[in-house]
Amino acid sequence: MNWKLFNRVKTVVLLILINQKLARASTANSLHYLEPGDSVENSTPGLRIFCHNAKSKYLIHTWRTLIMNLHTDLDNYDLYDGKSSMEVMEKHDINQRSWKFNWFGTKKSKEFRINPFEDTCIGIYTYPYNNHHYKMSMLIQKIDSWRVLMTLSGIILFWIARRLSMNPLFYYITGISLGVTFSTLILVWFFAKLIGRGKTMYLMVGTGWAMSSWLARIIWENAQVILLQYRDYVIWYTLITSIISFLICYRIGPVTNTRTKQIIQWFLQGSGLILVYLSSYFREASLSMCILLIIAYNFPKVVFYKGKNY
Repeated sequence: MNWKLFNRVKTVVLLILINQKLARASTANSLHYLEPGDSVENSTPGLRIFCHNAKSKYLIHTWRTLIMNLHTDLDNYDLYDGKSSMEVMEKHDINQRSWKFNWFGTKKSKEFRINPFEDTCIGIYTYPYNNHHYKMSMLIQKIDSWRVLMTLSGIILFWIARRLSMNPLFYYITGISLGVTFSTLILVWFFAKLIGRGKTMYLMVGTGWAMSSWLARIIWENAQVILLQYRDYVIWYTLITSIISFLICYRIGPVTNTRTKQIIQWFLQGSGLILVYLSSYFREASLSMCILLIIAYNFPKVVFYKGKNY
């Protein structure tokens, strides 16, 4: 009896080991590590994972960006991202077991800008009934012009925040922009109230944040199509709400309270620091730039004389 039990346990253990080996072999075949200049072609369906290992940080790499390009004519595929291949596979498995909606997937983009200083993986799942041929390549931008522009914009915004807080023109431009934005939000709320007692509202409440985030994502991804298709309506709506916002701002008048101006200045300077901090994947370098910017702004004479001595 004990001998039979031992044989059964032995068989189960062997099956587990075989399955683990098959899983590792499958993962090894579907996992690719890319470096700048590399490219991998794929002609088989299923999940393929493309990873990049983190690199060392140097000051000359402050504005460095890595780009993964997906070369394909496919429209129906799933994307997953994560810090490791295991995380990507877990997201894929959860998505396969759930309703056919890619909760963890990124936008259906064919260009992925990734952090060169962190381990990053992108998973691509193609369906068996599709033409699943594609190529994934990696490029490097040693100096990302957009990130340099973000840094310069943040520095300029931080430095001229005091002037902007006292500028009437900036007051009207900001007021009009906020007026158009809030009027759009009110319009969305109004349409939500119209369907508030219908089945659509119950569906949104029942599905919770998932349905809301899905709808927001669909609207965001199709914003360009909406703007092009209903261009005349968008122009007239923007024009009318801008005029109304301008009249309201004109009636109220520019800010005169000193403390309110100070709060506006702090808000603008905070926005500038956020731009500088987010302008580089090298967070330590961008944080150092923020600190130096604050010191140079508040103690300009000290910085000037210290720099002159050096």
